[in-house]
Amino acid sequence: MKIINIHKTVTADELLALIELKLNRLFKEQRQTEIHFTAAVKDGAVEIYQPEIYEGFLFRIAINGEELHITRSEHYVDDVNSLTVESILNVLFGELAGDEGVVFVLEG
Repeated sequence: MKIINIHKTVTADELLALIELKLNRLFKEQRQTEIHFTAAVKDGAVEIYQPEIYEGFLFRIAINGEELHITRSEHYVDDVNSLTVESILNVLFGELAGDEGVVFVLEG
């Protein structure tokens, strides 16, 4: 799990809206492929899926105050699509944080 502090609170719905707005477009630009991801709020966290290729979620992002607790599926840690999604999520988290920037609290 990776924990980052974005220095502001967001709701799962706000995070979901940002991911839905930008993830697939940025993924297509980076990977030059037509793989589309879906995201949904489940039990208060945002989960990202690609059910045609992967079983279960690729990422689960739980919100705890100003912290985002990001869990990557252990089954796809070396997968190029998963790594690309993670890179895009890092950019999106930076957008959420704005001028304050993102602080890594824990990675492991």
